[in-house]
Amino acid sequence: MRDLSPDDRPREKLWRHGVSSLGDNELVALVVGQGGRHGGALVVANDVLARHGGLHGLVRCAPGDLARVAGIGQARAAQIVAAVELGRRTLIATPGERARLNTPRDAAEYLIPRFGAQAAEHFGLALLDAKHRLMRTAIVVAGTANSTLVEPRDVFREAALGGATAIIVFHNHPSGDPEPSAEDRALTRRLVAAGVLMGIDLVDHIIVTDRTYWSFQEAGAL
Repeated sequence: MRDLSPDDRPREKLWRHGVSSLGDNELVALVVGQGGRHGGALVVANDVLARHGGLHGLVRCAPGDLARVAGIGQARAAQIVAAVELGRRTLIATPGERARLNTPRDAAEYLIPRFGAQAAEHFGLALLDAKHRLMRTAIVVAGTANSTLVEPRDVFREAALGGATAIIVFHNHPSGDPEPSAEDRALTRRLVAAGVLMGIDLVDHIIVTDRTYWSFQEAGAL
C-alpha cells in the first residue's frame, strides 16, 4: 500500500474519515496487514473477496479455504476468521439475557447470527416457556441437506425433556435461498400434528440464511 497516496491508504483513511469510509476490500486489507510477493495487501484482499463471493462469503469460510489464496497463510487466514467471528458475536445477545421470541422477526434476529451461515444444513428447535422466553436451543440433525431425516419424535422428545411449553423449529439453507422445499412443507405438517398430540405448541418453523429468513407463521402456512 506504499504505492498509494497517504489519503488513499486504508489505515490513514480510517483515521481521517472514519471506518465507514472504507470499502470491503480496504477493511480486509487492514486485517491482512501486509501483502506478499504476489502484491500488496489490497491486491490480496481483492483476491480473497473475489475467490469467496464477496464479504458475505467470508462468513462460511474455514481457515483452510482462505489459506489457499495467494498471499494468505495460516496466520492471516486465522486473522480473517477471527475478525469475522468477532463481528458475528456482536450480533448475539449478552450472556444472561433471556431472549423473548414473540414474533417471527424476533426469532430470525436471534437465529440468523448463530445458524444462518452454517456451511451444512442444521435442523434444530428453540425451547420456549409459557411467555415465549427462550430456554435454550438444541440441534436435532446436523450436517445434512435432507429434511426427510428429521423425525418429529426426536424434536418433541427434546422439547419434553427440556420442559418446553412451546417450540420454534428452524433450519438453515446454505444455498442462501430461504424458500421452503416440498419436503420442508411436508415435515412442518407432520410437526404441527405431533405438537397437538404432545400438547406442545409449534409456534413457527423458520428457515434462515446468512441474511434473511422465511417463516411458516408469517406465510400463514402452519
